[in-house]
Amino acid sequence: MADGGSGDISLVLCGQAGQGIQTVETLLSRMAARAGYHIFSTKEYMSRVRGGMNSTQIRLSARPVTAPVARIDVLVALDPAAIGHLGGRISADTLVLMEPHDDDGGTADAQGVPIEVPLSEMAKELGSKVYANVIAAGLLAGMVKLPPEVVIDVVRGAFASKGDEIVQNNLKAVQQGLDLVGTWPKDRVPHVDPHVAEQILLRGAEAVGLGALAGGCTFVSSYPMSPSTAVLTFMAQHARDFGIVVEQAEDEIAAINMALGGWYAGARSMVTTSGGGFALMTEGLSLAGMIESPLVIHLAQRPGPATGLPTRTEQADLELALYAGHGEFPRIILAPGNLHEAFECAQQAFNLADRYQVPVFVLTDQYLMDTYYNVDRFDIEACKVESHTVTADADYRRYALTDSGVSPRAVPGKGPGLVIVDSDEHDEAGHITEDLDVRVRMVDKRLRKGQILQESVRPPTLIGPEDCRHLIVCWGSTRQIVVEALAGLGRQDAAILHLSQVHPLHPDIERHLAAAENVILLEGNATGQLGKQIHLSFGVEIDRRILKYNGLAFTVEEVVDRVKAMMD
Repeated sequence: MADGGSGDISLVLCGQAGQGIQTVETLLSRMAARAGYHIFSTKEYMSRVRGGMNSTQIRLSARPVTAPVARIDVLVALDPAAIGHLGGRISADTLVLMEPHDDDGGTADAQGVPIEVPLSEMAKELGSKVYANVIAAGLLAGMVKLPPEVVIDVVRGAFASKGDEIVQNNLKAVQQGLDLVGTWPKDRVPHVDPHVAEQILLRGAEAVGLGALAGGCTFVSSYPMSPSTAVLTFMAQHARDFGIVVEQAEDEIAAINMALGGWYAGARSMVTTSGGGFALMTEGLSLAGMIESPLVIHLAQRPGPATGLPTRTEQADLELALYAGHGEFPRIILAPGNLHEAFECAQQAFNLADRYQVPVFVLTDQYLMDTYYNVDRFDIEACKVESHTVTADADYRRYALTDSGVSPRAVPGKGPGLVIVDSDEHDEAGHITEDLDVRVRMVDKRLRKGQILQESVRPPTLIGPEDCRHLIVCWGSTRQIVVEALAGLGRQDAAILHLSQVHPLHPDIERHLAAAENVILLEGNATGQLGKQIHLSFGVEIDRRILKYNGLAFTVEEVVDRVKAMMD
């Protein structure tokens, strides 16, 4: 139940793929943001074009909200099977808006307050059942008292490119939805926040894409694979605006090799992929290690092995990113926890890759990719594109031995020297060698870069008191969920330690772990992959673990219940 004017409303849309859930989500979110509500939206969907059960949650709030909740205040059931699909989340207070049915559709024993709304019949009267979703958007907009002029303006803008007849029919549809609204309890309508008008509404995929652009990305080569495809399409949509080249390669092997060729030629390249696609890229990753090429890899995680659950979420590819590729060479793995960090990590990845000449991973997941909410505008002016290339003189040696392990990197054509790279072991000039002493010196040189990477490791973020008794350790996209859960617990003796870089690990982690009496590890995988890395790095075994790997993100209530049980 929403907490009066100071709380938030949880709206859930559920139906079959193809029933227009995304249309309702897009329209309602834009309307609410324009009206001054803070917005959070996330979705879960099946791997099929038609059928199945998909659902989207939209939270409207007077304050920033950045995490999913299990609670449903209003459910729009576009299909009778939605009731069973979400049955465990429907309470006695949930308003269930549903189509009239002669039979109960399996809903006779369901909780909630059923309200029959003839969306399909009303849509047919307008000429097509496709208008049902716009009627639903209008109904929900009216329920939460969105200004009618905002509602109408958003609908007009959304369909402007489709011609006047389509615009007018959709305006009639949304007005019918507004007219359906009866008396809505005032305690369910949160206050608006005028600051929202100054913010932007975007999802994780867009935040990663914007960060890459701010990092100076000039070339993207990828093969589509959910949930990473949204980054590829975002970059393609804006390629002309920013003067970048976006190439959909014939497969992932070609994609990573194109990216390496891009860096060699002076571009700042990125590949965006998911677990199964990255598995094909591992030989190219080793090539990056041998030729000491910068490389940015956006790896959006989903459940495996193999195809697994291709449209669901998980944090199970940390070890894949860490150990992929044959041979030994350093790398950096970033794992943003929210939209701001998604932007920052993607932007910084290019500078880190350029500075240290190593692969840099930006590790996200389906939940973060498909989640959006309103955020303050990113500070683009503060983003610096760092270039660490040199001019190749006549005596240039691409792999000159240095104390840091980082050799001067030149771009072919800039200077008289030759820029030689080879996948075989090589000498300082880049020529193939089987001199075993040179081999040892080259391996040691490459590994020395791993030591100086500590200069740029992102420290963990402690949210809460330094002298906490209970410490929840998490990484990546779980951050905001745990933050809201801990706020709900109201414990003054508890804190969160969030890691947005999971390799190399920052030494401050050990200090925080030692200071807490009760350490709880929270991860979206089955084996506690971060916990294993903490144990390897610091010798600390975290026995208390909250792990989830059913393909869904944690909810705030779930974290509250499981953490509370471990604090008693």
